[in-house]
Amino acid sequence: MGQDVRTDGATREDHERYRRKVRLGLDALRRMLTDDAFAVAPPTMGLEIEFSLVDRDRQPAMLNRVVLEKIDDPAFTPELGQHNLELNVDPRPLAGDELRGLEDDLVAKLDLAERKAADTGASLVMIGSLPTLRAEHFDPRWLSSNVRYRRLNDRIVAARGENVRLSMDGSPMPGQGSSERLRSLHDSILVESACTSTQLHLQVAPDDFAANWNAAQCLAGVQVAIGANSPFLLRKALWHETRIPLFLQSTDTRPDELKNQGVRPRVWFGERWITSIFDLFEENARYFPGLLPEVDDEDPIEALEAGRAPRLAEMRLHNGTIWRWNRPVYDVGPTGPHLRVENRVLPSGPTVVDLLANAAFFYGAQRALTSPDRPVWTQMSFQAAEENLSAGARHGFDARLYWPGIGWVPPEELVLRRLLPMAHAGLAELGVSARVADRYLGVIEQRCLTRRTGSSWQRAAVAALEGRGLDRDKALTGMLGRYMELSATGMPVHTWAVDL
Repeated sequence: MGQDVRTDGATREDHERYRRKVRLGLDALRRMLTDDAFAVAPPTMGLEIEFSLVDRDRQPAMLNRVVLEKIDDPAFTPELGQHNLELNVDPRPLAGDELRGLEDDLVAKLDLAERKAADTGASLVMIGSLPTLRAEHFDPRWLSSNVRYRRLNDRIVAARGENVRLSMDGSPMPGQGSSERLRSLHDSILVESACTSTQLHLQVAPDDFAANWNAAQCLAGVQVAIGANSPFLLRKALWHETRIPLFLQSTDTRPDELKNQGVRPRVWFGERWITSIFDLFEENARYFPGLLPEVDDEDPIEALEAGRAPRLAEMRLHNGTIWRWNRPVYDVGPTGPHLRVENRVLPSGPTVVDLLANAAFFYGAQRALTSPDRPVWTQMSFQAAEENLSAGARHGFDARLYWPGIGWVPPEELVLRRLLPMAHAGLAELGVSARVADRYLGVIEQRCLTRRTGSSWQRAAVAALEGRGLDRDKALTGMLGRYMELSATGMPVHTWAVDL
């Protein structure tokens, strides 16, 4: 969930200094954008993949510290819960056969990590929401030891002033006419540890950022509809991509009264198309109070005047506590300062191939959508894009999504008729080889033709096991065991049979 912090508490003076430094960072960013002070680079992708740990009985294994010691690779880091890990993949160009090389690298790295984790009795699972989690796994004692997570938990719970409340109505299981409901209360944000994601980064030039962000917003609903992998939470069959409402509700700082006033949530789609990355950072400062008021000793204006790229530490930390589904990122790398779009809507898994197919589709379609003379977001309301995200997450392939020139259509029709050809064209513009594009976009095509996602497979598998007389707990455990076996084969999810 972001960088570490150094202190345990904050005074009123800390908050005031932090707010001033965030504003000063905005002034520095504005000057940098005006002066064209950013590194120039070819399209570069980055990747973060989150995992759950399970024991031999497929139950959550609260062992991330021990597993990380065994893996002994700085690319793997802890996440919010002690059953969570994250893999940070070094940035690389998109062009040529890089995606195919990334697939080989990921498979090798994950195979090695799995062998090391096995020494502790644990296994890594790439899945959007671990189905065997129970309420007792959300006790605050299972927070990772990172100071940042504990401070976030304390600040969010204090700001809310009441327990975290989960309230979701699901999409009906196969063969059922009615949907299941979840209503539960929790005393920490640890319920968010049930969300394990894939985060896609794309480095872009400042002048291109707004178009790329707007395009990513247009694609969000399609992405979750065809890539859903999070159907179960606390024994309930809920949304196809339950991460979407779960992340919102688990980190919500607003009691009902503030929601009724229209106060914005910190997990946020946004409210308008943008013309500059500055719009997003300025909204962050205007709408959201600081949660972790850590103040750096750098003066960003002095750094600029001395010819150095400023860290903008407060602005970046503040940005890290506002969880936009497409987040702006400012960073300073070996070649200087740069900007990235961080796409956060996708779940983890089910396989490396599926994960990279999702990435190829996103990068290709995003690129194509930034090219036309009349961008799609000028023909589509922002509200329609947000409604697409909700519909795609809740219903998967059973959703109806809006797209200009087509109207309300099923996700597979939108992808096959319109977006898949655009993704092929976009990848070609990015210099991705035709062989690699065909490999990964072919997975998306077959997924649409079979209407099979990780979520639809999980739901069908649990329904089949329950049809044989198993209760929900045993069905979830049995499904997860088979899921892990099939994921280990590396075969994409559209090829998986429900043969438990």
